[in-house]
Amino acid sequence: MDTQRGGWYDVMERLRPAGQQHHRLAFHDRKAWWQQEQGILAYLILYGCTKNPWYLKLARESSAFYNAWFLDADSGAVYFNVLANGLPYLLGTERTKGSHSMGAYHSCELAYLASIYTNLLITGAPMAFHFKPKADGFDVLRVAPDLLPPGSVQITACEIDGVPYADYDAEALTVSLPARTTDIRVKVTLTPVATLQRHPALAASAGAV
Repeated sequence: MDTQRGGWYDVMERLRPAGQQHHRLAFHDRKAWWQQEQGILAYLILYGCTKNPWYLKLARESSAFYNAWFLDADSGAVYFNVLANGLPYLLGTERTKGSHSMGAYHSCELAYLASIYTNLLITGAPMAFHFKPKADGFDVLRVAPDLLPPGSVQITACEIDGVPYADYDAEALTVSLPARTTDIRVKVTLTPVATLQRHPALAASAGAV
């Protein structure tokens, strides 16, 4: 991590030479888009699990660098690489937004998981998730959005095709699907347990334990 300017370097030497205090940069000092994702999510997870404010500080600084320099406000999407100071690196194939080594995966995953960790582990805000199980698919829908700390969230509401549905296990984060001949749409609301404990009326209205 670049603690002076923010963001994460692309390639660093794994071993530190004898007598040196810092790991050396390898090849160049650029910062690639996917390392930013890994760094931001790592510190969001660390803060969500430990509540150590230092981790939240680093997560926010990493996010600030990404939002300031990686988002292409003119052409859309995110840059492949930026220089150490944040200026876009636009030589060769790294000018494009898709190639043999770059796709939407990391930027989409960052948006998805950062919202999950921020809402469910940090700010305590409920989130709604949408599914569309096929008619000939499985009977149990597992709705955990990621490997969150055990017991940190519960299902507090469920709908099937817009109608409230109660056959779910709030703690196991599973929904028992009804017999069906067509595809259905399932909406599940997950709420942090800490939020339910702070607001008993919310827990009672949701039928949560």
